[in-house]
Amino acid sequence: MAASVVTHVEIFKLNIGLLEPFQVAIGTLRHATNILVKIHTSDGLTGLGEGSPIEFIVGESQASDFEAARALARLLIGKNPLAIQERMNEMDAFLVGSPAVKCALDMALYDLLAKCAGLPLYALLAGEKIAIHTCKTIGIDRPDIMARRAAEVKNSGFPAVKVKVGTDRVEDVRRIRAIRQAVGDGFPIRIDANQGWDPPEAVLALRDLARFDIQLCEQPVAHWNHAALKHVREQSPVPIMADESLFDDHDAFKLACMGACDLFNIKLAKAGGIRTAAKIDAIAQAAGIRCMAGCMIETRLGLSATAHFVSAHPNVQFADLDSVFVLAEDPVVGGITYDGGLVSLPDTPGHGADIDPNFLAGLESITVTG
Repeated sequence: MAASVVTHVEIFKLNIGLLEPFQVAIGTLRHATNILVKIHTSDGLTGLGEGSPIEFIVGESQASDFEAARALARLLIGKNPLAIQERMNEMDAFLVGSPAVKCALDMALYDLLAKCAGLPLYALLAGEKIAIHTCKTIGIDRPDIMARRAAEVKNSGFPAVKVKVGTDRVEDVRRIRAIRQAVGDGFPIRIDANQGWDPPEAVLALRDLARFDIQLCEQPVAHWNHAALKHVREQSPVPIMADESLFDDHDAFKLACMGACDLFNIKLAKAGGIRTAAKIDAIAQAAGIRCMAGCMIETRLGLSATAHFVSAHPNVQFADLDSVFVLAEDPVVGGITYDGGLVSLPDTPGHGADIDPNFLAGLESITVTG
């Protein structure tokens, strides 16, 4: 019996509006402009993957990834899709960086492998099905608006609220004070500065904010400044999580060796997919660093794959899988479901998510056959 090979790859521009603009310290998001790939094999199986390029985070755009996906897809034609390490190594040798588009292809390959094995993705990754609880994020706004939204997050059954900060230290204190008053004592507040503070301001801000019982702070300083991240960690009463400083396993190794942070935020679109995300988690475990699995602005398809990853990696103790709540529509069929902050995984083979065919038919696409 001949081994299955890739026959063709469909690439789609996956565009979805947001319910409203979403502001973080270094930019404002108004649309999800993602990449969707669908890998077809000679035995009739298909694997789907999603990448979420945000220019000011990963340095990619939908336009650049659409062309990159076309070139990378050609590397797959006629080859065994189940040999994921080899296929991804070939992509890395062909194109440096571009993690979001590689994430889409990596995710699709893992979806294929799990479907071929007849297993849900979490089982393929040697995990078991667990209950996952996600926080919900609120963007930067006036303190009173953010406080109201934080109370809504708590009342909707989420276990924690994540708050975007980093535009101005004094205003950030006003925001968090209002939020703590709105949610009461004991409800976890996580903050994310998205590189918005310089090192001295970060230390001052975190010392001011610690009185509001902050669970953790993501990326207080510029992504490239590992020394500053380490300095802030040493001076901060709040645990520090690396996000934009952490793309791949090499970054993880450097950060762990330096003692630059307390936690890692693993995002598949930053890591280039599941393969590298697992390497990051392995380094974190060895270094005694706990992890969060985060998201960019994926649909439930990309979030489903991330949730399977969480279920198979016990060191990933926090989840931030909430981008679906800012999208104006949900074109995904199957996949994870939400009950407040409780995320439930499907048991169907693969990651279990697909895109509604009617929605898919309206998207700009190309098909690579060789």
